[in-house]
Amino acid sequence: MSNRSVVMVIILSLVTFGIYPIYWYVKTKDEMVQAGADIPTAWLLIVPIVNIYWTWKWCGGVEVVTRGKTTQVIAFILVALLSVIGMAIIQASFNQAAEEARTGLPRARVA
Repeated sequence: MSNRSVVMVIILSLVTFGIYPIYWYVKTKDEMVQAGADIPTAWLLIVPIVNIYWTWKWCGGVEVVTRGKTTQVIAFILVALLSVIGMAIIQASFNQAAEEARTGLPRARVA
């Protein structure tokens, strides 16, 4: 997974009036598929009603990539109810998963 700035995800989503989130979904979908997730084509994102199914499958990919730290249900609630803020929270999870994959070990907690 690519390491993206959480703040920039929020700013670009607001500045582009919703165009960046579509780009973000497609790019993260491609990265999750490379990591082993099973997500259908992103063209389904623009089909009404079917986009709910696509989002559910995308959220399943979030669970795969974060190794269960962000579950499919939680990811779906975040993107469905919190929109841009939910995207930022999920991006933070992606960044943490990328860091763990890069170092090979989970990050230690400092008390």
